[in-house]
Amino acid sequence: MTASTVNSRFPVPEVASLPADLIARIEELQEKMGFVPNVFLALAHRPDELRAFITYHDLLMDKAEGLTKAEREMIVVATSAANGCLYCTVSHGAFLRIRSKQPQLADQVAVNYREAPLTPRQRIMLDYATKLAATPWLVEAEDLERLAEAGFDQEEIWDIGAITALFAMSNRLASHTGMHPNPEFYGMAR
Repeated sequence: MTASTVNSRFPVPEVASLPADLIARIEELQEKMGFVPNVFLALAHRPDELRAFITYHDLLMDKAEGLTKAEREMIVVATSAANGCLYCTVSHGAFLRIRSKQPQLADQVAVNYREAPLTPRQRIMLDYATKLAATPWLVEAEDLERLAEAGFDQEEIWDIGAITALFAMSNRLASHTGMHPNPEFYGMAR
C-alpha cells in the first residue's frame, strides 16, 4: 500500500522512508492480513508517536491473561461506537468477529451492546467502559466496585480503563486525520 491510497488530512510518508522497525511491522501486517490497516500509515506522519501507539496497543490488546481477546475487542467496539469513530468501530468490529467467532456480535455491540448476547459480567464491563468513554466526569469509585463485584480483578479493571483510554485517543486521532476504514475490514469474518 502506498501513502497516496490512505485518507488523511496530514502528509502520509511512504513506507520505505520510515525507520526499519516500523517498516518491518508494516510488512508483517501486510503479510498476515493481506493489507495494511490505514491507522498504521496515517499515524506514520509522526513515526515516534506511531511506535509508542503500537507498543501500548500491543501491551493492552495482546495479553494472554485477564480479559479475553474478544472482551478487549468488545470494549474497543462499544466505546468507539459511543465516540462516533467509524474507523475503530469498523476495524475492531472485524477483529471482534474473528476473536469471538460470532459474526453478528460486532454489529450488535456497535449498535447497542445492551441488546447483544453478552454475559452479565461483560455487560457490566461495557457499562463502565462506555461511561468512561462518553462521560468520564461521572466515573466514581462505586463504578470500579461494581466491576470488582462482577468478578474482575484489579488488573482487569485497569485494562478495561486503559483500553477505553487508548481508544478514546485513537478515536480522536482517526477523526482528526479524517481516516477511513480499509474496505477489507467490512467483509472480514462475515
